[in-house]
Amino acid sequence: MLEQLYEAFADFEEAFYAALDESLDPRGPDVLFELVERMGLPAGSRAVDVGCGEGRHSLELARRFGFDVLGIDPVPRQIEVARASGESGVRFEVGAAEELPLAEASVDLVWCRDVLVHVADLERAYAEFRRVLRPGGRALIYQPFAGPRLEPREAAELWQATGAVPASADRERAEAAIAVAGFQVDETIDLREWGEWAEETSGKGGRRLLYTSRLLRDPQRYVERFGQAACETILADCLWHVYGMIGKLDRRAYVLTRP
Repeated sequence: MLEQLYEAFADFEEAFYAALDESLDPRGPDVLFELVERMGLPAGSRAVDVGCGEGRHSLELARRFGFDVLGIDPVPRQIEVARASGESGVRFEVGAAEELPLAEASVDLVWCRDVLVHVADLERAYAEFRRVLRPGGRALIYQPFAGPRLEPREAAELWQATGAVPASADRERAEAAIAVAGFQVDETIDLREWGEWAEETSGKGGRRLLYTSRLLRDPQRYVERFGQAACETILADCLWHVYGMIGKLDRRAYVLTRP
């Protein structure tokens, strides 16, 4: 049996790897902006970037589409950095997904990228998204979930290291929260290909794998220089990218409409 296995492998190895060298034309993060473009919202539309961080996506929404953008983040330091950009048409305030500092039915677009895995009360967050959207308003949500290949121990270590809420990384729970909030789901987009895109365009995926290997093989080398906490943070970041590339994280985008 073993002999037959290796004989068969020799027959297809070279051709198979040659086929795998051919790109599947993966989409990268710009696909999220393409989805917004397809919404056809006019310049001057009001958008809120929930969990804006240092404001990069808020600024891009304003530049690309001429939106009036408010960036919201619960971390004051992030807001300070974002405000330093000085971009017209973009404002930043401290706030959280569960309690947005906005009036009811006051925005045309909710943009929320890679944030909700850190939010414990998904039902309240989605209820807030619906509250602040005008009737017919749109939401674009991107979130990674635990994929079927992610083992329980891997998941526990990853969520703890990244500050994620385990229950909020459950796809079924997130989709139930969307339904309870009363959103219409227009599209659900599988974005597992982002890892391939990163590797093909910059080699980022492979570098993260290399860094993971070095951190696991000789952690003390880096602990002595940067400290234990920094090493754990960098390892978690590397594993996040590696797991996303090999399907242990299930990356999804949702295009929603408030009826």
